Amino acid sequence: MTAQPTDWQDPVPLALNTAPVPEYGGGSLADLLPTLVAGQGVPVPGAVPGAPAAVIPELTPADRNCVFLIDGLGWQQIKDHPDEAPYLTSLLGTSRGSTGRPITVGFPATTATSLASVGTGLPPGAHGLPGYTVRDPATGALMNQLRWRPWTEPHIWQPYPTIFQLADAAGIHTAQVSSPIFERTPLTEVALSGGTFHGRLSGEERMDLAAAQLAAGDRSLVYTYYSEVDGKGHKFGMDSDAWRGQLMYVDRLAQRLAEQLPPRAALYITADHGMIDIPFDERSRIDFDEDWELRAGVALLGGEGRARHVYAVPGAAADVLTVWREVLGEQFWVASRDEAIAAGWFGPPGAVEERVYGRIGDVVAAAHDDVVITASVKEPRESEMVGMHGSMTPVEQLVPLLEVRS
Repeated sequence: MTAQPTDWQDPVPLALNTAPVPEYGGGSLADLLPTLVAGQGVPVPGAVPGAPAAVIPELTPADRNCVFLIDGLGWQQIKDHPDEAPYLTSLLGTSRGSTGRPITVGFPATTATSLASVGTGLPPGAHGLPGYTVRDPATGALMNQLRWRPWTEPHIWQPYPTIFQLADAAGIHTAQVSSPIFERTPLTEVALSGGTFHGRLSGEERMDLAAAQLAAGDRSLVYTYYSEVDGKGHKFGMDSDAWRGQLMYVDRLAQRLAEQLPPRAALYITADHGMIDIPFDERSRIDFDEDWELRAGVALLGGEGRARHVYAVPGAAADVLTVWREVLGEQFWVASRDEAIAAGWFGPPGAVEERVYGRIGDVVAAAHDDVVITASVKEPRESEMVGMHGSMTPVEQLVPLLEVRS
């Protein structure tokens, strides 16, 4: 009797060294403000104790610096929509010091993590906001770092001064111009405070005031922000009129601000992450709450659909890692906590602090394919989102660093 041929093989998990690790130390969001204030004469400490902050070498100094952060508008989204964003498209060649290259946001590619990286000049392993939701080792509960629930003392959770505070103390005119709803949030307090906060409702008001604040000092550092590109992407997806309408609007806002720059000024237009639309089918949306294999040995599921922190019950971490690799390893990079840290997911070597170590999952899963791990019972709102982000794929990681100078 002859053996029957077969094409079946055991699934091969994705090798961790194939994950495109963020470009910490000279090409990430965390390096932007340290670069700008260094050019204004304000040195800031680095992620590793005793080391200076990394800088983006392609940028050149300016006396007045403005950062316009557009939530959710990645590099690929601009490239894919030249008709909706003609002005931003015209600036693509200026990105990263006219190299025409993007920067990376850091892992996970999510708002709370990225804004903390922007404001502190530190990678996630140092500033301590390494995900959308993470376990608080002191209480064992999941902490939502965007909404700051449950309440946690902000300056215990993130103890470092912001770049804005350091700049303000050094005599630089420092201001944030954003929606009034963000003025007193804990995330703003630990990531973006320093100088003066100016709340304005409309995008046009923000652009006009940002330009005025930029002109208000001989040396200025101004930050302004717009959120609704991300909001419409989550709700409707990028293949929607609502999302495209927001892109058209923010394109006009960017041009409005650029046309009002005072002398000796540089405007940098960037984002906190990109986004990807996820189909509503069983292969693309794996429901943790309905999957007994993935739930086995798991005490808490943190993070978000494309960047999960998995916290095991005591003694089960190795088994959970094995199962998650077997079930998801062809679609996700699945690492133990120590493997993810060693691979540089949360910062360069030596950057992950002891107080942050336990906030990172026993197992960390980052999506490679167009797939998410939802939790339909525990996370009903997030599970219904169309647009998602969080992982290390180029569409999520790469963001513009567009530059306009007066």
